[in-house]
Amino acid sequence: MSIEVGNIVPNIELVADSGEKVSLTDYKGKYVVLYFYPKDMTPGCTTEACDFRDQHQSFADVNAVIVGVSPDPQEKHQKFKEKHDLPFQLLVDDEHELAEAFDVWKLKKNFGKEYMGIERSTFIIDPDGKIIKEWRKVKVKEHVEEALNYIKEIQS
Repeated sequence: MSIEVGNIVPNIELVADSGEKVSLTDYKGKYVVLYFYPKDMTPGCTTEACDFRDQHQSFADVNAVIVGVSPDPQEKHQKFKEKHDLPFQLLVDDEHELAEAFDVWKLKKNFGKEYMGIERSTFIIDPDGKIIKEWRKVKVKEHVEEALNYIKEIQS
């Protein structure tokens, strides 16, 4: 069973880029912009991460934290974060536990080859830990502004 809008987020612990263990329930009291992305250092994922970086303060201004999740290992997350000066946590989901819970671990096709991977998706979690918005099969262009505007709208 996958998590849907209206559900409370699961208490799944993952290792962050810093090495500390983190659960989505650690962010109670804040909005969480949880974004799943396929792979560090790839063009689309870099653009998305840098767009979130560039709007980081705007999200902080509306009591929101940004959390990125991919299957990449901790060391790769650290390099990605350092290279692009990302001010938010990247979580390691190498066992796909969180991705499967959110139903974003999907069969993908590329150049005729099939493989399992992350379907780029974003979820907004309210300060009580409830999922209030989802975007699946995200197109990177203008997505970060859409997520920010959503949080601003529900607060007004």
